[in-house]
Amino acid sequence: MIGRLSRIFRRYADAKLHLERTSNQAGDADQVVRVTLRENRLRVEGSSAAREVMLSLAGMQDVAFPGPDRTFALDLPWAPGDAMIAFDGRQSPLHHFDDAEVAKARQRLWLPYLADLVRLSPTILRWKSHGDMGAREIVKERLGLVPTSHAVLLDPTVLVPSPDASPFEHVTILMPVYGALALTLEALERVAANTDVSWHLILIDDASPDPDVFPALRTWAKGREQVTLIRNAENLGFVGTVNRGLAIARDRRDGVPVVLLNSDAMVPAGWMTRLLAPLADETVASVTPLSNDAEIFTVPVICAPAALPDGVADALDRSAADLSGPIEAPTGVGFCMALAPAFLRRVPEFDPAFGRGYGEETDWCQKTRAIGGRHVVTPSLFVEHRSGASFGAAAKARLLERNGAEISRRYPDYDDEVQTFLRDDPVTTARLALALDWAAVTVPEAVPVYLAHAMGGGAETWLRREIEADGVAVVLRVGQGHRFRLELHTPVGITQGLTDDIGLVAGLMSRLERRRIIYSCGVGDRSPRDIPDLLLRLAAQGDETEGAHPVEVLFHDYFPISPSYTLLDHRGVFRGVPVTGTPVAEDPAHCFKTRDGRLLGLSEWQSAWGRLLRSAEITVFSESSRRIVGTVWPDLKSRIQVRPHAVAPLPRIEVSGGRRPVIGVLGNIGRHKGADIVVELARRLAQKGAGLVVLGEFDPGLALPKPARCHGSYRPGDVAGLVSRYGITHWAIPSIWPETFSFTTHEALSTGMPVLAFALGAQGDAVETAPNGIALPFDGDPATDAQTLLAAVLAQGDAV
Repeated sequence: MIGRLSRIFRRYADAKLHLERTSNQAGDADQVVRVTLRENRLRVEGSSAAREVMLSLAGMQDVAFPGPDRTFALDLPWAPGDAMIAFDGRQSPLHHFDDAEVAKARQRLWLPYLADLVRLSPTILRWKSHGDMGAREIVKERLGLVPTSHAVLLDPTVLVPSPDASPFEHVTILMPVYGALALTLEALERVAANTDVSWHLILIDDASPDPDVFPALRTWAKGREQVTLIRNAENLGFVGTVNRGLAIARDRRDGVPVVLLNSDAMVPAGWMTRLLAPLADETVASVTPLSNDAEIFTVPVICAPAALPDGVADALDRSAADLSGPIEAPTGVGFCMALAPAFLRRVPEFDPAFGRGYGEETDWCQKTRAIGGRHVVTPSLFVEHRSGASFGAAAKARLLERNGAEISRRYPDYDDEVQTFLRDDPVTTARLALALDWAAVTVPEAVPVYLAHAMGGGAETWLRREIEADGVAVVLRVGQGHRFRLELHTPVGITQGLTDDIGLVAGLMSRLERRRIIYSCGVGDRSPRDIPDLLLRLAAQGDETEGAHPVEVLFHDYFPISPSYTLLDHRGVFRGVPVTGTPVAEDPAHCFKTRDGRLLGLSEWQSAWGRLLRSAEITVFSESSRRIVGTVWPDLKSRIQVRPHAVAPLPRIEVSGGRRPVIGVLGNIGRHKGADIVVELARRLAQKGAGLVVLGEFDPGLALPKPARCHGSYRPGDVAGLVSRYGITHWAIPSIWPETFSFTTHEALSTGMPVLAFALGAQGDAVETAPNGIALPFDGDPATDAQTLLAAVLAQGDAV
């Protein structure tokens, strides 16, 4: 147990350790500004007039070519020892982190590690005693062994419409104008056509430099008695103009709400009632709608502005009208913000210190919060914002930086409150619902909806590539603390939420009128027997006939064939394909124990998945998989498509002969990937004076005998350098299950170095057909298989 905890701690420390120092060691022309050790990688940042900057560490190099800004960033896997940095060949030592310093920093992490284990003990118990794969993923995430998910729990009540009624019969709208005439006229036409409460508009031209602006505004306002048009004699800036308008509004008609509206905000039909409705609560000081560009109230992705094609905003608003709220926030956003009259009396204007604008509404919101005011977003209204038309993007960035610093100085807790809002994101449900609507109306083809696991590996690598190619995609992820994590991936980021409610998932998916259901992998789901029915339900949602939306089943593993998705038996050995009615099928590993304790036999399992397969396109990634799937469902053989993955090749590596053999094991190695064989092989290699290195993570339940070592996580670009660093001469793929496709096998083969693997599954097929591949007989006994690997290495003719 102590050894296992220590091995897990190594990965914990790799994930948590963060050392940093700033320096300026190479003179004025060549500067190293920052040296960082994080996630077991050394990163060097600086500036230089050199054409080429090179970092060297433990036999590896990284090169950067500074651009016009002269900055560079270099990155290598960390190792103890001397590092050198060279500017156009002029070398000097780099002061980084020595082994003793890193060791001390790692030791300091033991206490938080043990504290995390204590806090996680109930979850660990649930994982170990009940086989709860979701609990396992929670533990891995909290310990930093996998990337952290920032999803929050979805609230289905947000999707239940609630009637909106304005508590005020009249409203004053205040619109400052500075240039951008075409946008302003469009915004004004929308105000006139779509405002559903008695209104008066105070329209102020802030001395626009375009001479056409004021005459055009005057023409538009002519004959409209509810419009007061003013022109500033000189430019007052946004804040000065708003304050002038607030004073006019107060003198004209006190006791009514004022709505600040940018001249680039395009309001939809019936907008005002929904914006004012939350002001029925006398503690609410401001109300802001959702938008495509409204900072923390942005759809589809928080704080990620997204331009909208014509007509999309109105479609999103029609959907928003069926959402409920309001939701409290640390501030409002002034592009379209209703201000309650009771709080305007006490804080009647914006602070002139914010000059031309940005941050002034935040200042007003913080002042009104101090006297009991609350600020809310209303999910039931969506207003398009075509931001930056007046000031321009560069000017806006400068104003945001200056005024943001002033907000932080005045309200020291505000930044933390915003970060809390970003982390907890109480708008997630509404944001995700409208984000799906956004996808439905902006993606011309069917939106892919992937059901995927949370375990990483090759299937996740493939999925990320597919999502990048798709541009917009939905992932329904299983195997975590909650049954589902619903993710909408877009070019500007991800919006995601958690739920255990299948009905909520189906309801959200129904917002995608055109969708393509793709099963990638469901391993880890708490109720996997229900996955086929769930996918068929999602395919039929909103249609009268089952399967109206296409379904594709991908065999990244063999979960549809057996709960033992690697097809290994209860002893961890592959004994053949489990077909109902054969002795292999009777093994306990091919049965599933449901959460209520019922034992689900292989026949029922394969019958459920068979119904899905008969309604779906079937894709496998190797001829081996085609044979295995066809063995279980002979009637489906003709419908199985073989579509091998595209693999980015690694650089070819020349290894000189006559060297002491060092076997490199590529990838993350668990029991099904041959961890027991690796342990036995490492022991035998050590007796022969040869070595073994795992490039990846190794099962913490097993100890690698010295001098074998586990490097830990790596990037594809590191491999050639790591081969040199460790003196690797051969690759071994020790996997003991018939893989559906093996990325690591193809990557290893692409280096040109000898690759050994068992004649089993897709990895066996790959090495049998490659000139540098060596296919070996598989026995199923780790000692025998390790000896087979060792003998094959020795037969290569290298001296031992």
